[in-house]
Amino acid sequence: MSGLTQLQALGTAERRKEARTVIASSYLGSTIEFYDFLLYATASAVVFPKVFFSGMDDWVGVVAAYGTFAAGYVARPLGGIIFGHFGDKLGRKGMLIISMLVMGLASTLIGLVPGASAIGPWGAVLLVILRVFQGIAVGGEWGGAALMALEHSESGKRGFAASFVNAGAPTGAVLGTLIMGTFSALPNDQFLAWGWRVPFLLSFVLLGVGMFVRLKVSESPIFKAALEQEKAEQEKAEQEKAALENKADATTKPVMPLLQVLRRPKTLIFTMLAGAAGFGLQVVLATFAVTYTVSKGADRQGVLYAFAAASLVSIVFVLLGGKLSDKVGRRPVMIGGLVLFVIYLVPMFALLSSNNIVLIFVAFAIGLMIHSTLFGPLAAFVSEQFGTTSRYTGASLGYQLATLLGAGFTPGIVAQIFKDSGQQTSSVVWFLAIMSAVSIVFILLTREPKDNDLQTVQA
Repeated sequence: MSGLTQLQALGTAERRKEARTVIASSYLGSTIEFYDFLLYATASAVVFPKVFFSGMDDWVGVVAAYGTFAAGYVARPLGGIIFGHFGDKLGRKGMLIISMLVMGLASTLIGLVPGASAIGPWGAVLLVILRVFQGIAVGGEWGGAALMALEHSESGKRGFAASFVNAGAPTGAVLGTLIMGTFSALPNDQFLAWGWRVPFLLSFVLLGVGMFVRLKVSESPIFKAALEQEKAEQEKAEQEKAALENKADATTKPVMPLLQVLRRPKTLIFTMLAGAAGFGLQVVLATFAVTYTVSKGADRQGVLYAFAAASLVSIVFVLLGGKLSDKVGRRPVMIGGLVLFVIYLVPMFALLSSNNIVLIFVAFAIGLMIHSTLFGPLAAFVSEQFGTTSRYTGASLGYQLATLLGAGFTPGIVAQIFKDSGQQTSSVVWFLAIMSAVSIVFILLTREPKDNDLQTVQA
């Protein structure tokens, strides 16, 4: 019995219960993965410049720390290719388990890396290596989690279902920022010596919880059906070969998922450029905006708590964005969010420089709510562009290339622009506005995928 037939044999209530279980698992797994990944963003904003790049000018140290942060984004497309290939060949579930294991171990080890005072520049080298493993892991995690939620869901509800995966990002940010914020209350020398390490070491505990949940979910029924269809086609080709006794003409080999995706480079390129600005704006909020606010004299712990509280509020808006996109389409929601965010940039920096913790919270909250609305539909928008037997590879690669282009180097670029302009935020606003305009153009050029048939096997 095929995967789809098995799913259809269940009653409506059972199918929905199965979908809810898978979506909850994807949300929890994504939360844990992004706790680890975005915890690094917080640490690179408030810790790493002083621990691994001490002795430099403050903003030079910040740029250097953001350089190590970028290493994770460089590695994410590689993770998408590796996990995507095996996820399209062997299944989504197994790859999700491996990606979580890699992420949890890498994050735990980051908490054990000695600082520059102990081993000099080798601390930064180890940091980059572990950050690369984080990037590979999250590059593989996102695609599998999004597809599990998407492929278990009913038509017309896919945007909402997949948005739970993206909701894991702000949830992980809340968790990581709250824990880091708690330890930042320590005296500064203790916080920089050992306090910042504890949130990374706690990743090992979260790894155990995540693995327990991940092992209980079922494989995607759409993927199993596509795999069975592909196997049947191979058997038919072998029979034709035997009948014709012409091996050269009748033999057909399954095409590698990556090659299926690269046969349509336009889809991959447009998807990458359409999503880039969303990630750029996201990472500026999590890194540069925090650093900028603290540099204006705001209390470090208060800023981290304000960001965490704003991230908590934004989770709802990720889900609302996904749900709205099921009604009106992915493209209108994403474009509307980008336009609103660009308009908001100038007042946002004014609020962040106020040195008033309430206004700082308002600044983060409005920015994250706007961003989350456009972020919600992004998981479905990217995943729905590709066929079943190459969807893990295509969605992972498109999404992770968008993160690399939009987020990987943006914190460093923005910090450098800010420094070179005499610390004028107008230069940052222009940079982010141009990035957003480029993404809007490519969203308009990309087909609306809301009503695509997910059971299509071809890329």
